[in-house]
Amino acid sequence: MEQILRAHVFVYGEVQGVFFRRTAKSKAEELGIVGWVRNKPDGSVETVAQGLKSGVEKFIVWCKKGPPFAKVEKVEVEWKKSPEDFEDFSII
Repeated sequence: MEQILRAHVFVYGEVQGVFFRRTAKSKAEELGIVGWVRNKPDGSVETVAQGLKSGVEKFIVWCKKGPPFAKVEKVEVEWKKSPEDFEDFSII
């Protein structure tokens, strides 16, 4: 049985104003991921993605590219083993 994992992901580059959050939500829902995504004051995007390991890994791969107009420069991932109670994937 595949493990449920949670990844705290920080995405840097030109990632605001390019529909990153909306597209991340769609991608997360497609992969069965729950959690959230938000813009940070420094121009980065922060997201928490939780689900089956394979889905979360695919979501992280997507974050490294982002939507068509994004220019992702760096992605940092912190893995967590303890799941949180998320009902869906939200934009906050």
